[in-house]
Amino acid sequence: MTTHANPTPLLDIRFERLSVLLPAQTVVHAWLKAAHADAAAAICVAQGEQEIGQLAALNTEEFEFVSLAIGTGGQTSLSFDPAKTAVSVIYAFSPADVLEKGIIVLYSDRANAAPVLPDSYHFRPPFGWMNDPNGFGRFGDKVHLFYQHYPHSLRWNTMHWGHAVSHDHLHWTHQPVFLFPSAELSARADGRGGAFSGSAIPLAEDAPGIRVFFTEQDKDRAPEEQMQLTAVSRDLVTAETPEIILPERPSGFDLTLDFRDPYVFKGPDGHWKMLLGSRDHSGGVILLYETTDPTAAGGWSFVGILHREDRFGMTAAECPCIVPLDGPAVDPQTRWALIFGLLTSRDPETGRRNITLATVGHFDGSRFIKEFEQELDFGTDAYAFQAFVDPSGPVGIAWLANWTDVSKKADFPSAMTLPRKVVIKDGTLLTPPIDAVESLRRHLIDDTRLLSGEAVDIGNGAVEIVIDLSAPGAAFELQFDHADATLGLKVDPHGLSIVCDNGDGKVPPRYIAAGARPCTFRIFLDVGSIEVFADNGRWTGTKRLPGLGAVRSARLVASAGDVVAARIWQLKL
Repeated sequence: MTTHANPTPLLDIRFERLSVLLPAQTVVHAWLKAAHADAAAAICVAQGEQEIGQLAALNTEEFEFVSLAIGTGGQTSLSFDPAKTAVSVIYAFSPADVLEKGIIVLYSDRANAAPVLPDSYHFRPPFGWMNDPNGFGRFGDKVHLFYQHYPHSLRWNTMHWGHAVSHDHLHWTHQPVFLFPSAELSARADGRGGAFSGSAIPLAEDAPGIRVFFTEQDKDRAPEEQMQLTAVSRDLVTAETPEIILPERPSGFDLTLDFRDPYVFKGPDGHWKMLLGSRDHSGGVILLYETTDPTAAGGWSFVGILHREDRFGMTAAECPCIVPLDGPAVDPQTRWALIFGLLTSRDPETGRRNITLATVGHFDGSRFIKEFEQELDFGTDAYAFQAFVDPSGPVGIAWLANWTDVSKKADFPSAMTLPRKVVIKDGTLLTPPIDAVESLRRHLIDDTRLLSGEAVDIGNGAVEIVIDLSAPGAAFELQFDHADATLGLKVDPHGLSIVCDNGDGKVPPRYIAAGARPCTFRIFLDVGSIEVFADNGRWTGTKRLPGLGAVRSARLVASAGDVVAARIWQLKL
């Protein structure tokens, strides 16, 4: 929930005022910036006629984080003078039940306000910028999703970790900001670094809490811009002071300054392992570390380069993750999926950028022997994929975007993909949506008109389209009416393609799974995205769509008998 400042003055006409009923033992988080160096930014907090506290900040260059604990409940006013104080975000929560009830956003500025999309079913932050998923896992009775976050605008800048929890991977409860940049990096909005991507593990079987691992980036730091830190959270909401565990890159491997995104997991030998992304002057490399410390708090040593990818030139491997697929981690016969993104990569045949690869093979704790490899997503807009082993099997999620679309001059509201299973079957890797997405189906919009070739109105655009072909690779085309893009999906002799042209005059990439001959399709449309799962995720394609307009209608073009079923479901959380 988001409410904006009430113009009714508390003290005089220059002040803005929020009034909200808060329970006892509430904590308020706010980010303020002073308009002038000679006067502090300030928010007065009052109940009735009594002032009960004040939030104050001195920084004039960037919003400064401040917090206040309020002991007594009741109608509470927060007021500030906009001539002296700029406010980015204010939210409130009760520490005792925040994991269940989440935060209440009391105020967000126009520059960072989340789009109002009540019918959308993809995860979005409550305010600000979001990119890579971090620390994705089940801890206690909830799934936790952390993510790269800048609270103060819809553009990338100094990195924090946002946080949300879920019972089913679909319905999310927003939590307080979890990780903050260092005080030095927080002082200016210059994008020098902050708390970059990482992962999380449980503290211990008999102790509640988690340990997170992340990269701290500081462009002004020499000789290492990037180093690895760890922090503990015992309440799953607040992080203790981080400590450095890997201050420098391994020497002797001609590595660039890229050294980031620690993914920590339990290896076949029972010891904690860590993957890190890097590159040398040939291409991307994935580094492997390990420790015998059962808490993973320290003692990390470099094992070697686990994997190399140099077909796309000097591209950095980043956001690596690895999960066992068809058996327990301790079984030597178990196959593992090693998944990573290739920043700045370009496929010369299609023009697609920032490819994500999935390599399947055997991992013995120190070596990875490749069995086969495939692209994770032919649409390329499922980036920074991170997975963990849930009780039902491996589950992953990705940032629903691509860095080639990001602009320093334009706002960029983004989302996460639908959560996906990671399954091996018949020598291929499948990434279908999790079973719970069927719970999003509210009613059947159509099961005859699309099949007959009519243009079908799909209302608010939040739909699932299910198509069955008479034979693998039977040709068809879906044409979508979208305000900001020429959009479609087709199967032809070349393979399976998402057609997407945003009309900017540039030749768009060819989003194609070359040679694919699928038979079944589940196509998820939402505001800002299309996700295609063909043959149960054997071919998966994700594309972020420009703007926040919904697809308005769909039309199927196919030869008689090639499509045997076509249904459209209305979706809603």
